[in-house]
Amino acid sequence: MFAELAINLLASAVLVAGGYLGGKYRERQAQKGEQLEEFDFYPFGVNEAKVLYFDDVKFVKAVDYFLRHRNIMAVRQLILIGQQNDVENSLSADAKRRYLKLYARYGGDKLRDDTQRFLANYQRIVRLVGDSFPDTGIEIILHDLTNPATALSCIKNNVTGRDIGSPATNLVFDLKTRKELSQDKLNYELNIGARKFKCTTIPIFRDPDGLVGAICINVDVNYLTDEVLSQAENMRAFINSLCKTDMNLDENILSKDEYQKALAGKRHFRDFSPIAS
Repeated sequence: MFAELAINLLASAVLVAGGYLGGKYRERQAQKGEQLEEFDFYPFGVNEAKVLYFDDVKFVKAVDYFLRHRNIMAVRQLILIGQQNDVENSLSADAKRRYLKLYARYGGDKLRDDTQRFLANYQRIVRLVGDSFPDTGIEIILHDLTNPATALSCIKNNVTGRDIGSPATNLVFDLKTRKELSQDKLNYELNIGARKFKCTTIPIFRDPDGLVGAICINVDVNYLTDEVLSQAENMRAFINSLCKTDMNLDENILSKDEYQKALAGKRHFRDFSPIAS
């Protein structure tokens, strides 16, 4: 009898341990999950003009699926996409109710807070880079794309006249389109009325959530060609702004070879005079 009891207790212990370990495994798998884009209801498509569009029907299908199947990674991505496309104001009342249920279940508010804290690092980068080149007509911006309707979160050397909280709705679609087409958005020209800009947009991806922000650099071309180049005095002022420093440090950033050439008299990276050889 005691042997039978011991066997039963051992069997129960094995079943409990197996259930516990199985649950932990399923939990880890759910946390790891799959990328949202791996599912056939990934809520974006590219039309014949190679323009990305948001598919709200697939979005609702994804919401309903993840209400029944746990997948932390994919749901985090879905929630960010929902915020980027303002689904709370575009879905039907019933679909919105189901989305908000999923949003609450997976801590949508915390996800947004975590993303904003993540982007705070980039705010400092934008601020410091912008402060390094004051009065040069070179604008640098950080967009928080978790909410494109109020995306602009940091701007330095303002040349476009935008304010904190300005929208960037089209930017989400454009960056996602370029990701689908494996294209970078570097050194492109914008002509708006009489204004002309050289621009670069650098997307910020956060693992595992996908696109969460973007850094944009906008050069006011007409300011440089019409104003800076018009007079020698303006050119000197521009160069002085570009080379402005706030302190003098004693440290070496040159390679060993370049350091020796600098000591011998080399003045810049394109100085090929004999003294630098």
